[in-house]
Amino acid sequence: MTDANTLSGTTAARLPGRWPSSFRAQAVLAGTGIDLASLGSTDRTGAAPLVVELIGSLTGGSMAASSPAGGGVAFLFRYGAAVFFDAAPAGITEYLRQIGPHIRQPFPQGDRETEVLDIRVDPSGRETIEHNTLVLADGSLEKLQLVADIMAKSVSLAHHEKGIERQFERIEPFAVNLDEWGRGGRAARELLHNLGGALLAEHRVVAGTRVDDSPELLWDHPELERLWARLRDEFEIRERFAALHSKLNLISRTAETALELLQNRRALRVEWAIVGLIVFEIVLTLVQWALGVGR
Repeated sequence: MTDANTLSGTTAARLPGRWPSSFRAQAVLAGTGIDLASLGSTDRTGAAPLVVELIGSLTGGSMAASSPAGGGVAFLFRYGAAVFFDAAPAGITEYLRQIGPHIRQPFPQGDRETEVLDIRVDPSGRETIEHNTLVLADGSLEKLQLVADIMAKSVSLAHHEKGIERQFERIEPFAVNLDEWGRGGRAARELLHNLGGALLAEHRVVAGTRVDDSPELLWDHPELERLWARLRDEFEIRERFAALHSKLNLISRTAETALELLQNRRALRVEWAIVGLIVFEIVLTLVQWALGVGR
């Protein structure tokens, strides 16, 4: 691509002098996945993101007015999230359009989950979060990767939270009125359909996003563990994942109950059919015996 350069995670560990004192981070969930290999991912390990340096036309905006030409970095995650630092909204939209062919099942622009966080670099200050502003002692690539990891997980969770909430609202009436499942197979089949969507969401959150896992970066930089924990708590990653997991479990249990009731109903029908055949055979035998006696 002509408007972005891939940064090596080892050779570009620190970007001295490139960040203004204040800039903005924005996370976008562009689709269900991004093909990082086709975008030049050659030195990543495991679930590490692909780091891309954006060219000057993509930077700007009120938070990055002092950014030098060529500033701006994007972190791309294989589960469909992209986190931009010091990039203008128009530049973000344009870059996502350019990598559109490499995004699996892209979401319409209006349906994309986004998250914004202001960042202030203060070498003399304490690293903390004040309102919606993250204060960092420096703008090292390792710290930005932790921020990107948390924000990417946050937008992924937000997307699945909305989807599961819609399914949860649909199954709640069935959970209150279990007798409806016994009378109507349509309700049970609809619930089983919702189970498929819930299982797919759980797979994407647990296996794809790996919400509950720490980034591999912390193995090489254990000194960043405190910053990671602070960010995780600020975005309530664990609490949101636990709530989502509880709703997924409830949907699964409800669907299993519906399936069991449906199977029991079918088994009862088979039993009644067998009883009916036996009664018919007995009646037929008695009729034949009565006719034989009459002759």
